Amino acid sequence: MTITDESQIEIFSTSPQSKDLPREEYVQQVINVAHWSEEAGCTAILVYTDNSLVDPWLVSQIILQNTKKLSPLIAIQPIYMHPYTVAKMVASFGHLYGRRVYLNMVAGGFKNDLLALNDTMPHDERYTRLVEYTTIIKLLLSGPDPVTFEGNFYKVDKIRMTPPLAPELFPGLLISGSSESGLQAAMAVGAVAVQYPKPAKECEPVAFLYGLRAGLRIGIVAREKSADAWAIACERFPGDRKGQITHELAMKISDSHWHNQISEMANELRSTRGVYWTWPFENYKTFCPYLVGNYQEVSKEVSRYLHIGYRTFILDIPPNREELRHVQFVFQMASELTPP
Repeated sequence: MTITDESQIEIFSTSPQSKDLPREEYVQQVINVAHWSEEAGCTAILVYTDNSLVDPWLVSQIILQNTKKLSPLIAIQPIYMHPYTVAKMVASFGHLYGRRVYLNMVAGGFKNDLLALNDTMPHDERYTRLVEYTTIIKLLLSGPDPVTFEGNFYKVDKIRMTPPLAPELFPGLLISGSSESGLQAAMAVGAVAVQYPKPAKECEPVAFLYGLRAGLRIGIVAREKSADAWAIACERFPGDRKGQITHELAMKISDSHWHNQISEMANELRSTRGVYWTWPFENYKTFCPYLVGNYQEVSKEVSRYLHIGYRTFILDIPPNREELRHVQFVFQMASELTPP
């Protein structure tokens, strides 16, 4: 949803994961969530990728076939496919459906997934590889001329993209920007730098400091009364000892900057309850912090994020249509609180 032309706030939702639903229910739930997201005015919907999930391109095709404007935000991991194949899929979607997609360029992933595919590259080098990877995709989709590129990780020689992609369908690009190498990669390829934020008062004004577009990944539960919001949030994310153990094990092997940052913040906030809530993350139920409270409390926190330069917000998987309506109201209020 774009709240106003001046603010250009883009709201993305997230598609369900195949591992979380019975096979016979999954496709219909993807369609349901896509419909809810489009009705709520979302710009795009994130489609995850990892070794445990069905292919994100096939899920994105379901979304395109069942919506009119909603764009898939497709998670792209270099280890899974050549950059030419990514560009070919984007151009093919443009040719078949006349629709734009977004690409969420992923440098890493679950460590065991990467090791299973023999990807042992260090954290910062993965971002160097990702810049080359994304550059080739951009060149292939930018025009009819053949592309020649030689880097440390990829080389192509006089390769041309056919069918060509219409300029207005050029994909939006997002990259995780919680680490310095992630921010540098976002600047190098002109992508939105997406972060898993700390509370707004703890965040640096990344967009202003680095001169780039910045976004964040966050969940929201808001109601007219704060007590009602917390009751819903706690019912949706009850404590789970198995999930807590899984989270602790994941922390021991993770080299993800955002994963470590949120865990540190969870430890700092454990004895207090504000709008910012990390409990779902601590129980391995989701991978983003939540904002929980009444409309005024949550919209005030969102307004603080807007004030320091965040304009793209990727929400967690919506449990129902009604939840997105509450989120709409929060962003409308936050937009009114934030000067242009």
